[in-house]
Amino acid sequence: MNPTTPAPDETQYPHPAYGWYVVGVLILIYTASYIDRIMLTLLVGPIRKSLEISDLQFSLLHGLAFAIFYTFLGIPIGRIADRSNRRNLIIGGAVLWSAFTSVCGLARSFGFMFMARIGVGVGEAALSPAAYSLLNDYFPPRKVATALSVYTASIYIGAGLATITAGMLIAALPAMDVPILGHLESWRLVFLVVGALGIPCALLTLTVREPKRTGMSKRYGAEGAPFSAVVSYMWDRRGAYATVAFGLAAVAMMTNGIKGWVPTFFIRTYGWTIAETGAWFGSGLLVFGTTGVILGGILASWLRKRGDLTSNLKVAMLTAILLMAFGIAAPLMENPTHALFLYCAAIFSGALPFGAAAAAIQEITPNQMRGQVAAVYLFFVNLAGIGFGPTVVAFITDVVFHDDNAIRYSLSILVAVGVPLALLILGLGLKSYRKALEEKDF
Repeated sequence: MNPTTPAPDETQYPHPAYGWYVVGVLILIYTASYIDRIMLTLLVGPIRKSLEISDLQFSLLHGLAFAIFYTFLGIPIGRIADRSNRRNLIIGGAVLWSAFTSVCGLARSFGFMFMARIGVGVGEAALSPAAYSLLNDYFPPRKVATALSVYTASIYIGAGLATITAGMLIAALPAMDVPILGHLESWRLVFLVVGALGIPCALLTLTVREPKRTGMSKRYGAEGAPFSAVVSYMWDRRGAYATVAFGLAAVAMMTNGIKGWVPTFFIRTYGWTIAETGAWFGSGLLVFGTTGVILGGILASWLRKRGDLTSNLKVAMLTAILLMAFGIAAPLMENPTHALFLYCAAIFSGALPFGAAAAAIQEITPNQMRGQVAAVYLFFVNLAGIGFGPTVVAFITDVVFHDDNAIRYSLSILVAVGVPLALLILGLGLKSYRKALEEKDF
């Protein structure tokens, strides 16, 4: 066995109250980032009209443009997180994504908007690798899954607030002529307003202290493991890492496809207004998504205390089963209330595994490479989820059905294909993950 430092006892971690304060600050900044990211889902109609683009082109703005650099830059940014001040990295990213969100409101063409969305992705790539690593140094292993689940709940807090806020702002902000900027439609003003929200969040992050790093392996220096060592380490445990990354990628493809197109589904299928859709679907994301991701972490922690080493992955498998039950049927309902009820259940189900999965990755990874490994994990999850999830729905709608109103069938097909894939990957990988956890040497 390679020489390692002893496992840290819980007295080596910061005071729990301050740790939860840090979680609160990270929730706020992650929420702001997700508002920047997700509010496009409610603005499909106005943006398509202004830029004269199709559903497929819009899906590229929503997904691929954001995901390209968000995923690829995550790996070198993870390297920075393993070697430098993680708090400052988060602050720099927040300033960058906020600026480019405002720039999105000035786009007059598909190409300009595409480049601005890339800028948003570059800024947001700095957040989660650094945050995952930070929280592992604020909480002992038995509490990490819960802390990361609470942090990950920001996805749904942000998505819900983005959907509600965008609907309200569209209704409240009239188009206007602005000196120098010219004529700005309501959706453009929404981007300008929301882009400004990230700056106070970045300033608040200055109150977070950089913690002492824990779980250090003597195999690597304190300055962080080189990426070649990260690749070698992950390759030696490829079954475990591939299970979590690809299994959660399949889940993310479904959940992001749902979040990306369900607002448009309600508008096209049931004739709901933007404000009405924002209020109802946004509330569903906020309440059921947040509850699901937190309860998923609590469930995983409870199972782990009872001796189940694969508890994090089993929560993800439960997610897939529940998504099959709710996600296929929801868009086929003739009554919008029934569809909304089923989608709330699907949102809850889809949210369950993401905090637990983040903990699963971190638990088998030494500290000196946690930022980089988190970035590799997020590369696959976000490329599949953000990059392909919304695009798969749009592709089926545009290319297979050639009918904007067929979006309900596209959403149903997405879940019908994604669930068996997720269950297959996760089920086959349980043994590999358990082995990696049992044989870890730090």
